Amino acid sequence: MSEHKIAMVGTPCEIMAASKLQYYTDSPIDVKLGLFCMENFSYKYFENLLEEYDLKMDDIEKFQIDKGFVFLSLKTKETVKIPLSVAKRIIRKNCNICVELTSETSDISVGSIGSDDGWSTVIIRTEKGEEIVNGAIEQKFIEAKDLTEFQFNLLNKLAGNKISKNLEHIENKEFLARPVLYQRQKSDDSINKEISESNFLDLKSNIIDIGACVLCGACEYVCPDNLITIDDTKPIMRGECPQDCHACFAVCPRTFTPQDLRNDNTKAIGDFIKVLTVRSLKHSQGQDGSIITTLLDYLLTNEIVTEALIVDKKDDLAWKPYAKITKDIDEVVKSGGTKYSVCPVFKPLKDIKEGVN
Repeated sequence: MSEHKIAMVGTPCEIMAASKLQYYTDSPIDVKLGLFCMENFSYKYFENLLEEYDLKMDDIEKFQIDKGFVFLSLKTKETVKIPLSVAKRIIRKNCNICVELTSETSDISVGSIGSDDGWSTVIIRTEKGEEIVNGAIEQKFIEAKDLTEFQFNLLNKLAGNKISKNLEHIENKEFLARPVLYQRQKSDDSINKEISESNFLDLKSNIIDIGACVLCGACEYVCPDNLITIDDTKPIMRGECPQDCHACFAVCPRTFTPQDLRNDNTKAIGDFIKVLTVRSLKHSQGQDGSIITTLLDYLLTNEIVTEALIVDKKDDLAWKPYAKITKDIDEVVKSGGTKYSVCPVFKPLKDIKEGVN
């Protein structure tokens, strides 16, 4: 059992990878805080799009997607808005086969949909998540109230819309190319047999080469011989898989999903215990009411977890995301806010596995 108890923040696909790591390995991830996510953008293509507006990443103070536009708050205090219909062309193509809006395998899911300005919608999914939220309320880190029926219905509607739209994408993709494995309705015995016969070459042909990789880094982390590395676009193997090793194929969020983790597409936001609208009483920096920052503060302050796995922005590359592990709440606060592009979020876990401080 790992001596580390890490709270992780991630998008639905990253949370699914974390859930598969917990399912198949001795994972240091103890608490999963999932984000609402409609889609993510390619960093490189975003740079190219900004050039059309005579802008660079370094010009931008803040991103916000709202009401059909990408709003760019510039350091000059000006605001530029790009129609979402234009920005759609820089969406990572793996996002078109994702049917999750609300990170259904997390302990707690957080997003803005359904809540008023300054508040966040929080979906409590597990007993652990309920205990965390109740503790944060009791210690006055947050305040909470029930969503109205209208707010709850809006959340369900938008989540349902994503399912319907992307199931259509999946159907079209499967007609023209390979099956979308994570949506296959297979028994656990059948999945285990598939895993036992698969390695990185199968991951490459079934996921990476067809554009389904989410770039989460789970395969890189779990490889016992450190043969897999990830550049900005995809995982690469240098060498040959160890005999009888199937770890990378097992933990990828886009390969076959065990029955206990599988999405029920008839439930728009998945299974849950309670849905609340929540406001932070501790922090104001960040997006979606700073609830993720506040929950991490609560978890670290009360030593419920030993560290937090977060995504920050690089100092030398504006808005370029990178993952790191920290115990410092000031670093958590600094990292607050949505990045809108992805990075190998599990990369820092390699240092823990290898005993690097």
